Amino acid sequence: MTTIANVSCWAAALGVAAMLASPARAQSSPGSGCTLHPVGGTARHVLQCRGGLKITAEANARYSLIDSNRDGSVDKVRLQDKAILIDAPASPQGFEVITPQAIAAVRGTRWAVDASAAGTAVFVARGAVDVRRRAAGEPVVLGPGQGVDVDAGSAALVVKRWPAKRVAALMARLGQ
Repeated sequence: MTTIANVSCWAAALGVAAMLASPARAQSSPGSGCTLHPVGGTARHVLQCRGGLKITAEANARYSLIDSNRDGSVDKVRLQDKAILIDAPASPQGFEVITPQAIAAVRGTRWAVDASAAGTAVFVARGAVDVRRRAAGEPVVLGPGQGVDVDAGSAALVVKRWPAKRVAALMARLGQ
């Protein structure tokens, strides 16, 4: 497994201080196959990656891009804090988001993952996402409009249809 970039803000994603001087321009993250696009007037950013993968990160989201099979393309994100929205095209190898509490995996969909020290929330806008605890337990499958909250416990995961207000609050953090 190769970690391509550790990200705590869009400038750190590229590892270049020069980005602070010109935040409005798109920049490439060396080795990731991704181009970083700051969202004007906000602290959010969008990564456009090889193969059509798109990752939108809220302000101050902390995550790492991972190329587990070393083919030069991101196939996993390790999310430590805050929320990201993933638009992943259909792919035989799939895509995963790994948080301290959960692993969310897909073959092609649009979904959001919000991680904190207390837990992880996963919401599916389009497609289907398998979610399981990192430690153990049976996975659940989320469909459009559904979400699950994962804490550090061991109880069975409960899939719920998220209320419009909760969806809107999360998506607003991601500029959607």
